[in-house]
Amino acid sequence: MAIAPRTRPLVRPAAAAPPAPAALLDDIRDPADVRRLDRAQLHRLADELRAFLIETVSSTGGHLSSNLGTVELTLALHHVFDTPHDRLVWDVGHQAYGHKILTGRREAMARLRMHGGLSGFPKRSESEYDTFGTGHSSTSISAALGMALGSRLKGEPRDVVAVIGDGALSGGMAFEAMNNAGVSGADLLVVLNDNEMSISPAVGALTRYLARLLSGPYVRAREVAKEALATMGQPATQFARRAEEQLKGMVLPSTLFEHLGFHYVGPIDGHDLDALVPTLRNLKAKGGPRLLHVVTKKGQGYKLAEADPVRYHGVARFTPSIGLAPGAPAALPTYTEVFGDWICGAAARERRLVAITPAMREGSGLVRFAGEFPARFFDVGIAEQHAVTFAAGLACEGLKPVVAIYSTFLQRGYDQLVHDVALQDLPVVFAIDRAGLAGPDGATHHGAFDLSYLRCLPNLTVMTPSDAGECRAMLDAGLALASPSAVRYPRSAAAPARDDAAPVEIGKAEVRRRGRRVALLAFGPLLEPALAAGEALTPPSPTCVS
Repeated sequence: MAIAPRTRPLVRPAAAAPPAPAALLDDIRDPADVRRLDRAQLHRLADELRAFLIETVSSTGGHLSSNLGTVELTLALHHVFDTPHDRLVWDVGHQAYGHKILTGRREAMARLRMHGGLSGFPKRSESEYDTFGTGHSSTSISAALGMALGSRLKGEPRDVVAVIGDGALSGGMAFEAMNNAGVSGADLLVVLNDNEMSISPAVGALTRYLARLLSGPYVRAREVAKEALATMGQPATQFARRAEEQLKGMVLPSTLFEHLGFHYVGPIDGHDLDALVPTLRNLKAKGGPRLLHVVTKKGQGYKLAEADPVRYHGVARFTPSIGLAPGAPAALPTYTEVFGDWICGAAARERRLVAITPAMREGSGLVRFAGEFPARFFDVGIAEQHAVTFAAGLACEGLKPVVAIYSTFLQRGYDQLVHDVALQDLPVVFAIDRAGLAGPDGATHHGAFDLSYLRCLPNLTVMTPSDAGECRAMLDAGLALASPSAVRYPRSAAAPARDDAAPVEIGKAEVRRRGRRVALLAFGPLLEPALAAGEALTPPSPTCVS
């Protein structure tokens, strides 16, 4: 009997995986490439751009949450508007990394915020697409209005767009510009990027007003309608979008922006390209002063940044899959931390002490104070001019105001410092952080000018400590004065207090080392390098030969 040979079971070859689509971002050399994409490709590009931002910023450090929140908005603006002929102005500019990538600077992102590399903010000398240099807030509408009216005077039709966050809109300069723009007839589009954040959480009546708009009947009705339309197909959805602008006026009350002379549209989802693109096209065709209110989320698309946008606002290098590592305890406290401890102790002793900051609670070391003395803590929003004169008013009532502010931001309140504090000889203490060079944020944030602009003012005592002990002593001295004072200190760690420290005497220097032929005059953190230089200049002792 023959036995049939055993046959091997038929094994079907595994189907080959479809090739991954080529990365769209690789082919984007300038915004003209973005304008050639269809809607589906824009969605793909948004995912790629967001992933590239996380990869890049995790390697270089920089602003993360704000840039992740504006990915779709950046794409939509460059897709609809003919940049750089049409002008695009970013307020502050810490949300413009995506803009840099789409405008031919993708490869250069590897040297973001480094010497010889890309600025962390828009910079006119860096690209024709950076139409206005920024770094400080609330300037975009003024600059954009100037561009719009300048183009009109030259007979060069173009659209001008200013992108401003709700935090920056708390700055008075933004409303001065809107007040002017509303009656100008300029072809100006203001995009209000509303994420309820600046660096610290946004504060003030304007934020509450925007929150009421976002929680009002129009928005609730819109969300219910979106859920219903999802089951009805594309034609119904398109019809609803066309009708939305007309229906909005029946539900929303007249807005602050309309009273200022702007055609107001919104609020719309700032992460929905299918809403952003057609809305921007409609507004581009309309002309005149217009305001588009978009709602975005800081950190969008990266769960860790969404959960803690303040911590991920400005980051050092990190591993994206892990996130920011817990900070190792520093060997020495920073001057900011010395100030934060001092003001809490001083407030416990002096019930009249109050603290003011222009939206820099975290950066200025006031988080603990805000928790322990909430009734005596005032975050006035991004409004440096108001902060200074507000402090003057408190001083008029016998209180002891301490204004915690960065050197570069005090520049914005200089007239108030001169007119409202110094000339009236009011006892306001200015705790000036980030004096001197301030790291990779660059020229717009270096505190390079405060010594020059403070020393020429009447009645003002200027102090700069060389260690933690002197910092506390100078702050105590300033608080005890019946006149204005400023204590300026750097971003760096503070040297330990000296055991033999002399008391602070206003107007009197201290001789720390005696030598011959050369006199070295130093102050603040420059003291240690000066002492080291003195040692190097000391001639060697003569050799004794027996």
